[in-house]
Amino acid sequence: MSRNFYILAATLSLFAIVSGIMSMLPSNLQPGLPANGTLWRTLALILLVAGLASALVGVMSHLFEQVDRHSEEARRAARRSRRGSRNL
Repeated sequence: MSRNFYILAATLSLFAIVSGIMSMLPSNLQPGLPANGTLWRTLALILLVAGLASALVGVMSHLFEQVDRHSEEARRAARRSRRGSRNL
């Protein structure tokens, strides 16, 4: 599941880079597109923050999956050791 958040973060970051580049281009190279540089910078900032938030959610979900997996393995090991000590 965390892989989906990483892909989303990469996509949003790519669009943020494209928006940042668009803010630096002169307006005659952008026919039909908003030529206001502050609009592109604002969009780039919003996309960058959304990408960073998505990456954070991906990292946190991956950490929680690891903790859950580790605790389940510990429970299984404890159960095996209790069953082994009963049979003796």
